[in-house]
Amino acid sequence: MKINKIHIENFKSLKDATVSFPDKIAIVVGDNEVGKTTLLEAINLGLTAQLNGRHIGYELHPYLFNSISSSEYLSSLLEGTNPMPPRILVELYFAEHDELGSLKGSINSTGEDCPGVSLTIEFDPKFEDEYANYIANPADVTSIPIEYMKVVWRTFADQDITARSLPVRCSLIDATTVRHDLGANRYLTEVMANYLEPHDLARLGLSYRKMKDLFLGDPSITAINTELEKAKGTVSDKTISIGLDNTARAKWEAGVIPHLDDIPFSLVGKGEQTSTKIKLALEKAEGSRVILVEEPENHQSHTNLSALLESMFGKAGENQIIVSTHSSFVLNKLGLDGTVLFDGEAGATLMDLPEDTKNYFLKLSGHDTLRLILSKRAILVEGPSDELLVQRAYKDVHGVLPLADGTEIISVRSLAFKRFLDIARLLNIDIRVITDNDGDVAKLKKKYGDYLGADGVLISFDDDEGAPTLEPQLVKYNGRNLTNKILGKDFATDEQLVEYMEGHKTDCALKFFESETAMVIPDYIQHAIAK
Repeated sequence: MKINKIHIENFKSLKDATVSFPDKIAIVVGDNEVGKTTLLEAINLGLTAQLNGRHIGYELHPYLFNSISSSEYLSSLLEGTNPMPPRILVELYFAEHDELGSLKGSINSTGEDCPGVSLTIEFDPKFEDEYANYIANPADVTSIPIEYMKVVWRTFADQDITARSLPVRCSLIDATTVRHDLGANRYLTEVMANYLEPHDLARLGLSYRKMKDLFLGDPSITAINTELEKAKGTVSDKTISIGLDNTARAKWEAGVIPHLDDIPFSLVGKGEQTSTKIKLALEKAEGSRVILVEEPENHQSHTNLSALLESMFGKAGENQIIVSTHSSFVLNKLGLDGTVLFDGEAGATLMDLPEDTKNYFLKLSGHDTLRLILSKRAILVEGPSDELLVQRAYKDVHGVLPLADGTEIISVRSLAFKRFLDIARLLNIDIRVITDNDGDVAKLKKKYGDYLGADGVLISFDDDEGAPTLEPQLVKYNGRNLTNKILGKDFATDEQLVEYMEGHKTDCALKFFESETAMVIPDYIQHAIAK
């Protein structure tokens, strides 16, 4: 029971967004403020009709509506067109499944005949006359009149939904903000309630009420109530006493505090809180569950994160896991084929990458793939010394360091160059490679034969096989005297100078980076850093 696609209108930062999801684990990545969190909230809203742990009807406020749509609505009012308030729409399109037959229909914005659900927050016609009076003075209207809105939760077959009737369950786990105290307790008890069997929940509720009865039977409480009874007729005509809340709002979920090794859950480490919630959700996640996890890397050490991701990957099975992340490690570990590059309107995927490229990053998950994926322009270099020289050259030419100009300089191991190029070509990223010729230009051209001349790809190197690497290139362009001056050395021959530089690559590159002396940038580097 997997979500193929979601369509969202006017929900928070998302004015009009449609995102398709891969069959396996989906990893949502994107720049800050594009709406990754809102995307996960929208999925959860469509599956549970809840926001912030409560029914959406209790969470309505004007800021749920997209700010652009809200402004357009208010402007139209002032222009005298008397528009209706905008609506929020969340549509979830599911893959065909025997258990989802009751959801199948074509009552959706695309007319597609498939299983699905929609949730709207829209104007309620029964308030039509009252609304007309409300907007009679448009200047007094400053926000969306949520008082006249209603929540409609229906299937694509145009049938009402309840939480019990929807065969798909959802868990939303936000690792970015671990709630404290009662909030943390409530958050975990929600997961625990999903984990426990119905008969366990019933026994827990009965035991909780029994504990309250024992409280009232305690001799100390009886004595206190006897004392309070004396106030009858003075404070009130009725008898005053103390007791425990037995109303609906005081169920076991409100009073039971989860513990780990006898320590209240809210007092254990944040990393442990996060991993416990995720693993509990996964452990009980049968084939009808969608699990949404925001930034699982938060509060996790490298080893704990690796173990957590292995657990997530192993427990995926028939469940659908949708993760948002800012971590290349998470992205690579869970698989590049599940990547959804979200820009606030749509999601590009990496499903068409060559299989060997996907497997490469899965096995060697330390690469900065996310930096590449989120970049507008990237320059790949062979190591730290090359990176320092390119940073200095870029600032000399453009007046700012590359990152301030939206350009990523990424140090990449030699074997990974072509893997990064595969990603860049698929996502149409402007990418340049600065590489040594290693004394064999023909071999280099053969290595990059599939990429030379490709749109958006530049392989930049020097044809001089007598200067096969960065160090002899610097001496070639700057001369021995200037290079000695920059390094604070006094070598008598070019050979001695190059030998020293090759033995102290990073130190020499740092000298060039920090030097106030003007340097000559090799042509192949200048070519690569040109805009």
